Amino acid sequence: MLFPVLGSERFANRPKPAHVLRAGLPASLRLHDVDPRIVGELDPLTYEVIRHRLWAINEEMAAAIRRMSGSIVVIECNDFNTCVMDEVGDAVQIGLYCAQLSAAGDMSVKWIIENRAANPGIGPGDMFLTNDPWIGGGVHQSDVSVLVPVFFEGEVFAWTNAVSHQLDLGGVAPGSWTPKSRDVFWESQPIPPMKIVEGGRIRADLEDVYLRRSRVPRLLALDLRAQIGANKIAGERFKALIEKYGPTAVKAVMRRILDDAESRIRARLRELPDGKWSAVAYQDQAREGDRGVYKVVCTMTKAGDRLTFDFTGTDREVEGLINCTYAGLRSGVLVMMLTELCSDIPWAPGGIARCVDIVTEDGTINNCNFPAGVSRASLASSWATQTAAGECIAAMLETHREHRKNLIAVSCGSFDLVLMSGVGQYGAPYVTLLGDCMAGGLGARATQDGVDTGGMQNIVQARIPDAEMNEFAYPILYLWRREEPDSGGPGRFRGGVAGSSCFIPHDTPARRIELTISSSGKALPQATGMSGGLPANTAYDIIFRHAAVRDGLAATGMPVSLDAIGGRREFPQSAVDTYIGWEDVYYTHWQGGGGYGDPLLRELDKVQADLNEGKITAHAAQTVYGVVLAGAGIDAAATARSRTEMRATRIGKPIGDLQASRPSPADTTVIDDNLIVRRGGETACAHCGTTVSRPGQWFLAEACCVEGAPTEAGPQIHGDPQNFVDAPIAFRRYACPGCGVSLLTEVGPREDKELRGKAIFTKSAAA
Repeated sequence: MLFPVLGSERFANRPKPAHVLRAGLPASLRLHDVDPRIVGELDPLTYEVIRHRLWAINEEMAAAIRRMSGSIVVIECNDFNTCVMDEVGDAVQIGLYCAQLSAAGDMSVKWIIENRAANPGIGPGDMFLTNDPWIGGGVHQSDVSVLVPVFFEGEVFAWTNAVSHQLDLGGVAPGSWTPKSRDVFWESQPIPPMKIVEGGRIRADLEDVYLRRSRVPRLLALDLRAQIGANKIAGERFKALIEKYGPTAVKAVMRRILDDAESRIRARLRELPDGKWSAVAYQDQAREGDRGVYKVVCTMTKAGDRLTFDFTGTDREVEGLINCTYAGLRSGVLVMMLTELCSDIPWAPGGIARCVDIVTEDGTINNCNFPAGVSRASLASSWATQTAAGECIAAMLETHREHRKNLIAVSCGSFDLVLMSGVGQYGAPYVTLLGDCMAGGLGARATQDGVDTGGMQNIVQARIPDAEMNEFAYPILYLWRREEPDSGGPGRFRGGVAGSSCFIPHDTPARRIELTISSSGKALPQATGMSGGLPANTAYDIIFRHAAVRDGLAATGMPVSLDAIGGRREFPQSAVDTYIGWEDVYYTHWQGGGGYGDPLLRELDKVQADLNEGKITAHAAQTVYGVVLAGAGIDAAATARSRTEMRATRIGKPIGDLQASRPSPADTTVIDDNLIVRRGGETACAHCGTTVSRPGQWFLAEACCVEGAPTEAGPQIHGDPQNFVDAPIAFRRYACPGCGVSLLTEVGPREDKELRGKAIFTKSAAA
């Protein structure tokens, strides 16, 4: 049971508006400001030139980190980010790297201004280091921020931030991910903002405190210098920019960027109908030995030009490592807004956040109190928050004829983390994160398939590490790394497929590799489908004990399938410390993207192309897409009959032609690919006109619901949920009672029903 720690409330940060921060400043600290009238008088050319210079400063910071870092997760995976903020911390520009790391960076600056201005003070040449998730330096302790005030003529003019994931900051387990965690004291400890650099000089005493915790202190020290160097470059570029254009013009442009981002996102929201959408995202296993399923519930209301994200109904914080703080919740919301609503709007979270309200209860898994465990927060509750929020945003976009092209179904439902540690081929200890799952499948769109092994939505420029670089740096030998068929969520448009890696220990004197497995999505898939589309695959890990693959490499070559590996199969849990020995093989299959629309509506040429390219198997083509194969091709007439029979089976009665009574678009409002709202407020099937709900009911109250085993969602669902959790897990499909088209599919605890919803606030319905 978690008990509150008295005094920790000081670090439970909520971002404060600028006027509140300015009112509490000591006389020793002055913040630069500009007359609002000047912002409106900027000429367009000056604005664009300085705006792009600020963008270039941010990108130069990123390039500097990558040049100086020694960490494979930074150099290869781009698991870092940079940020330029104004004098009170409002983010003017963040990089297109791990957006999750920078979306709440303003919180830490505001806390520093409020709590460090008087003691120890904020001066030129100072830099502050923090990894405290409650303050907002990152989402979990492994996210380390170095935040720097930029001074001009004795005033704080701006702030810059270089934040990156660190491979080890101490704690019980290598890599600082602790499957045994029951609270934060099992994990690497949060560091509130401390002045790591004072007057341009690194504080040796504080650096020693920071490095002493780590199993890889030299690597940590190098990454610290990369972050310091990036901020130093940014400070020099800021000075040159101010000297050329003057402080008034530069600050006016920063204000204008924030205002423009706000006005453009508000204008976009006004183009969309008012309504309410709800979604749910799950996690399985909070810690080693736990068998629970935990949910994040999100209800998003759009009214005019504002969005409200209400997380009421989310599960309470739990003993384990899956909780996240308010910073993780807030970044989850903002990341989805940036990637789905702001594709053509400057990424200035400080302006975008102005049109967002967040409703949350303290002490939940995505707004936990100290000392709840948060070491997996970024891949657990923060990730689940962005999944639920993203599903709501996508559903809202689906209502608009033009903006629906920007929606994306859930991408790569979770990050299937594998941490490796031990003694490497060079005789030195190592800790690393296997970044292969950075090549996750992206969710399907309303008009096209998702990108296969395309990356991650929250890490915009996510990259999979080079296989040879992994083998060069660490004692592993790949048997394969490849895309996996059927892993993308089936649908009218298919979700992007994911991949797998299979490797053995190689050239290590220890003759084994220690593993920390800390993923989610093994009991139930986490990349849900949209509008009747099916979810992507579940995460799937196997350890083959005593497989003796090594002895056969010279004689038979690399195995190409799981059946060719042999040995005893062991299925690790979602949170566990384990190992692979010299004769063992490790296989990890990460998650793809959710599908969009009923798979039975997929065009036959797309199914044929998927078969030809190995994106799906013949089994999936027949059982999920209803295709009848004829040699190497498809029998179109037989397929039409097969699909009609499958739709009839869903609703337990014969059905007529799909388009026989298609409703007129007049006096209707589109909800999604399959549903419309009539003038009287009834929700009906867009294909045949059958009513599926009436005013005041849940949006699919009269649809046919068939419930079955999770494997009925398709061959992408691996394993038995009861191997991981105690709660009964079910697959549910809601279909139109008239034509049998799939309207909603979900895999979740059998007791959780009607947590997803869609409602458009039409005038007639309101009346």
